[in-house]
Amino acid sequence: MKRADAIIGTVACGCLAFALVIGAAQTALAQQPSETSVPGSAAPAASGTEPAASSPAASSGVSAGASSQSGSSLTGSSLPGAALIDRLNQALERAISGENGTGGLMSLAPRGTQPSRGPVVVEMFTSQGCSSCPPADESFMAYAARPDVIALSLHVDYWDYLGWEDPFAQPAFTSRQKAYARAAHSRSIYTPQMVVGGAQSLIGSDMSALDGMIAGEKARPAQVVLNVSGDDGRYVIDLGAPKPLDFPAVVQIVRYAPHARVAILRGENAGMVVDYVNVVTAWHSVADWDGRSETRLAARIDGDQPAVVIVQSVLPGKSGSLPGPILAAARLN
Repeated sequence: MKRADAIIGTVACGCLAFALVIGAAQTALAQQPSETSVPGSAAPAASGTEPAASSPAASSGVSAGASSQSGSSLTGSSLPGAALIDRLNQALERAISGENGTGGLMSLAPRGTQPSRGPVVVEMFTSQGCSSCPPADESFMAYAARPDVIALSLHVDYWDYLGWEDPFAQPAFTSRQKAYARAAHSRSIYTPQMVVGGAQSLIGSDMSALDGMIAGEKARPAQVVLNVSGDDGRYVIDLGAPKPLDFPAVVQIVRYAPHARVAILRGENAGMVVDYVNVVTAWHSVADWDGRSETRLAARIDGDQPAVVIVQSVLPGKSGSLPGPILAAARLN
């Protein structure tokens, strides 16, 4: 995937600013597409309405990262220009002056702090144009309510050619799914598909297998100390690794809509009214981390949409970096 310091969907709400404050060097129900990608993404439509015409995603926020090394990241395109520089400088000034809601800079997590296992991230790759997806989307709703799981729905765009453009689809989510396939040495992608912990994949309708994978992830020893402090949209994120990681990592902020109901008018699911949970609207790669240094990040997030922070390994690939296992995750409430 290409790198993105900001991917803001047309459904994204609010703004995100990020600054590096402290740190040293830093099987049968699956459906496979006949086409892998359709350019463009559409704005979300109200229930029972036509989706908006395909257009590039509108920028409704900014994310930025700093890295101790050249590092790698997982998605999209950077945002150059004076406006971005001003936004970053303002964010850094707020963090240094203590305007981040924490009363100034706090000490990093004490050395020797042991990592604790946080919630397991489960990504559901789905589409409103996929006839096999609605049952999986319905079953997935139960996982969104679990405190030990961060359930995220990512809508891909390669089924849009069947007659219904998914208003939640973004090409970046298709690219993310393709990158997972390359990391797994797979030649195909499909919907519905779930990826658990950034490392294991399964057919999106197999909830029994999903329960087993979640249990396995929870039992796996944690490698990263992730501490989040602050509230009211202003956060400090501390990262540490008692033992140096084998690969660098990327820090990501994900925004999502908790619930959406859509009446699908055309395509394979024409006539259906489908409920979706935790629909991802923006996936920001905000900072690279070397997986060794204690590092602090300050974040300001505006808007009403919930957010989570995800720390994910970055694996080397033949044509670029690839997403690896998710090392830690936390909700930004």
